[in-house]
Amino acid sequence: MTIISIVVPCYNEEEVIIETNKRLTSELNKLADKRNLKYEIIYVNDGSKDNTLKILHQLEKENLEKNSINGKLIILSLAKNFGHQIALSAGLHHAKGNAIISIDADLQDPPEVIEGMLEMWKEGSDIVYGVRTVREGETWFKLITAKLFYIIVRKLTNCDIPLNSGDFRLMSRRALDIFNSLPEKNRFIRGMIPWIGLKQTPIYYERSASFAGTTKYPLTKMIKLALDGIIGFSNTPLKSAYYLGFTVAFLSFIYGFFILVYSQIKGFPVQGWSSIMVTILFIGGIQLITIGILGEYIGRIYDEVKKRPLFIINDKESRFGN
Repeated sequence: MTIISIVVPCYNEEEVIIETNKRLTSELNKLADKRNLKYEIIYVNDGSKDNTLKILHQLEKENLEKNSINGKLIILSLAKNFGHQIALSAGLHHAKGNAIISIDADLQDPPEVIEGMLEMWKEGSDIVYGVRTVREGETWFKLITAKLFYIIVRKLTNCDIPLNSGDFRLMSRRALDIFNSLPEKNRFIRGMIPWIGLKQTPIYYERSASFAGTTKYPLTKMIKLALDGIIGFSNTPLKSAYYLGFTVAFLSFIYGFFILVYSQIKGFPVQGWSSIMVTILFIGGIQLITIGILGEYIGRIYDEVKKRPLFIINDKESRFGN
């Protein structure tokens, strides 16, 4: 019997979670009857401050009352807000299916694409990742920054992250077991999945506007996600600091030689306290930037060697509706 796991990270989703569950269960019940499979939906409550958890418990109760023999609802409630990437990882660690699909709760990624993902998985793909051909409801600023995000991360890392992809994907059991063995704390899942290798296939779809609520990835979180990707998969910033330091040192040497020659020709030292101060401040700024880059990498090492758990489950509930 094939079991499909759906992992849905949730943070303050009270406005949309009922509709999300309705569309997911509707699509999965159709697939269950058509393909003779069972499914589990794992909702990961990432420390929501609204009524998300309360609504999830109600949905679980309703599923039990309907006596559904196809599906199972699992609620993982994290002890605090760990962030989207950690919440997604928590759900993936608890998934028991033969094929595992991650999808956000805001319904921008349509559940109806799941059937196509399953077809590609049956044909031998270990990973099927969604690629957005249309992104409705997003501002020009969001579109431009998202495009820059992918370009910068692809240029500075050795991960071939597909353009316009996100966290809507299917993984085989084999791919998920490899992913779950990766121990890093500062997670950039969009880079970790391509790093795994195996057979990866795109599936194209049109992304809708968010059904309700606000984006959970504002500019500040996008910048942090980009830094996690760059620092987690590349030593380019360290190399850049090295080359920048070498360039500044070379220019400083040329400037010093110029001062020496100029003073010998003119017979008096070059007057220019301001230019000297600017040079000192410039070199000092470069040094601070370099130290900051080193500090970022050392901080990541510090996070890893502490070996704290990736997430803490406050509560877990699961029931078959039979």
